[in-house]
Amino acid sequence: MSDTIAALRAALAKPGDTSSDFDLNPETVLPEGRKLRPAGVLIAVTLYGGAPRVLLTKRSSALKHHPGQIAFPGGKQDEGDGSVTAAALREAREEIGLPEDLPQVLGEMPGHETVTGFFVTPVVAVVDTPFTPVAEPGEVEEVFSVPLAHVTNPANFIIESRRWRGDRRYYFTVPYGPYYIWGATARMLRALAARMA
Repeated sequence: MSDTIAALRAALAKPGDTSSDFDLNPETVLPEGRKLRPAGVLIAVTLYGGAPRVLLTKRSSALKHHPGQIAFPGGKQDEGDGSVTAAALREAREEIGLPEDLPQVLGEMPGHETVTGFFVTPVVAVVDTPFTPVAEPGEVEEVFSVPLAHVTNPANFIIESRRWRGDRRYYFTVPYGPYYIWGATARMLRALAARMA
């Protein structure tokens, strides 16, 4: 447990740049002066029940945005949230039933710009007390976890592409079993993997 916390703290202490959904598409020209909405996601690493794992969600297929995609618990920062960390913790409670006092927040990674106009701050935390996840039925179809070792090994990441708004867009994926982890979630995990390598 202490080794994992030490490794995560060391990773967070390393310097690094922000990332974006356009990292693998250098020809993309983003408009100057664009307004990005702040958001926070929780990279929650569980330290109970064996090897450390990262909690993830499969979004409801009924959602308008990103239906069925794999995501961290989290969302946009509301007026009542004192910070993006507070937003990430609140959203994790709402989406997966994670009590806000359970995660031990270790720090934040540099932000990530999404194609949907958010500036997302990944908040890294550890959870050493077991809890029973409860998926919020309107947003979350499933709560699951993947081994931290799998998503922090750069060799497990693949670059794939698809047509998006008439252009070919490249992005990271880090598949695990039946779960196709891609896009912003995979990109933020790839940033963590680079820091832990």
